[in-house]
Amino acid sequence: MKSNDKREIIIILIFLILQTIVFIIAGINKSYIHMDEAYSFGLASYDKIDIQDNSDFYNTWHNKEYYEDYLTVNDNERNNFLPVYENQKNDVHPPLYYFVLRTAMGFNLDSYSKWSGIIVNIIIYVFITIFMYLIIKKLLYGVDKYKEKSAILALISSLTLSSINNAIYIRMYALSTLNITITTYLHMKLLDEKTANYKLLLSIGVSALLGSLTHYYYLFYLAILFIMFVIKYLKERNYKELGKYTGTILLAGIISLIIFPYSVQHMFFGYRGKGAISNLTNISEFIRSIALYVLKIDIYAFNNILFIILIFIFGVIIYKKAKKIKVAEIKNKYIKYIAYPTFFYAILVAISSPWIELRYIMPVCNLIFILVIYFVMVLLKNIVKENTLNKIMIGTVILMFIMPFITNKVINLVVGENFKNEQEILYSSKNELVEKLKSEFNLPIELFYDFSNISIDNTLLFIKDFKIEPEVLYSNKQNITEFVKENKDLPALYILNSDHNRFLDDILLFTNIDNSYIARDIKCNEDTIKKITLDKDTKKGMLIFISNGQQNDEITNIIKNSVELEEVIYIKRLNACDVYLIK
Repeated sequence: MKSNDKREIIIILIFLILQTIVFIIAGINKSYIHMDEAYSFGLASYDKIDIQDNSDFYNTWHNKEYYEDYLTVNDNERNNFLPVYENQKNDVHPPLYYFVLRTAMGFNLDSYSKWSGIIVNIIIYVFITIFMYLIIKKLLYGVDKYKEKSAILALISSLTLSSINNAIYIRMYALSTLNITITTYLHMKLLDEKTANYKLLLSIGVSALLGSLTHYYYLFYLAILFIMFVIKYLKERNYKELGKYTGTILLAGIISLIIFPYSVQHMFFGYRGKGAISNLTNISEFIRSIALYVLKIDIYAFNNILFIILIFIFGVIIYKKAKKIKVAEIKNKYIKYIAYPTFFYAILVAISSPWIELRYIMPVCNLIFILVIYFVMVLLKNIVKENTLNKIMIGTVILMFIMPFITNKVINLVVGENFKNEQEILYSSKNELVEKLKSEFNLPIELFYDFSNISIDNTLLFIKDFKIEPEVLYSNKQNITEFVKENKDLPALYILNSDHNRFLDDILLFTNIDNSYIARDIKCNEDTIKKITLDKDTKKGMLIFISNGQQNDEITNIIKNSVELEEVIYIKRLNACDVYLIK
């Protein structure tokens, strides 16, 4: 092995170790799970899609092991993978990720651990970074010290807030990111081949197969890439290569349908598929969705400096126009085969996704980051020296890493430390807090409300607690997790309104509570509460969870009087409910 090759490998290994350390630290600090993460564990291990499908789930007291069972693989289930396939058949996603997660969960039998999912993603991200390095190296080939620059950019793309989020979010999006990254690199290699060898075609076919079995949105990316290569071969009149390439992709699709024929039902006849198709025809939502996704990309793929970069690009273009310098000349044969699939993937996902969520766009965030940085480098190439360009790029990287801290400081100044530190004592005080924020807030919040369709109340309370950090760290929920653990011996009552049922958002809390009762759509009066708590020791207090759409103050007073306690303390607003301590 040449000394240059050894040096290259050592640099990549050092960067991968650094990246892994960052992900592990983020994983340690992850204190909560989203309901879809709960679904990941349940779909990979349980004999039903949802624990709430159990006939004994509602209106019965359960211990913490009852809920934990949904999130774990038990010893007697070790070798039974059939529920994984059956659950995906009845759900809305293909099964590959869940088989991978199920395998990882098998190393930690009979107990829940977030690390089963996080370690899988950390391993996946090792390969994402390697393939990002290979992609960037092809893009920068011929540039001074292109290998070192490629390694640095690959690392940075994997340490954005989006990538950290992707690495610790226990869903299939990290695997989908890897599918897209590998597919991109293999197609770049295909561009280098006048006659594609069967080994490369086989790799492309396997990549397409695995991608289609991971997430259906992958097909958006593959479809654009496929169309571009078909056009390329047709222009070249290279019908032999067109036949081999087309046959490879079609064969991968056929095998995918043989393995999981329910994909057709999911994509075209399932509720998620119908919703996506409906969104694709809803032009009125187009601009709003795109704009909101651009904001997501700014915050998470660029650590909140995308608009600064865009202003810089605009300034350079104006300068070049004034000096009559050619704005940009991109001769790189690879770039359009990355840019067009990435662009159309982002557009199609923005239009068709059921919610405006970072997760749907995460699989191409690394590529978006690289494309923007590459364009900046091309734009500056003919007006600054190499050393100056390097300094600009170093400055951009430094700004990226410090920008989240700057943004958080600005938000604290805008909202005010008093509002940041103010805690709601009663449920009704939330409304009072919103009114105070509304009257003294310094931003045109009504415009945001009109644009996003999010209520002003929720927007204000969100901004009050907002921090620029990976979404799924859930740092704002660490206190409630610790509080529940400290009070796990208190009986817990969840007053559930089935019209606002997101119980899985909070299932992790119930894996720490010794005794809990999920009361669905009950008529909350003293007689009902007394029946529910008849055999329970409530002298030390009770934990109360109340889902949306109910009269919280009235309900908590009824419970307080029924169990003969004295005080209602408002603890925390969660995604799906409000939490109280009655003592």
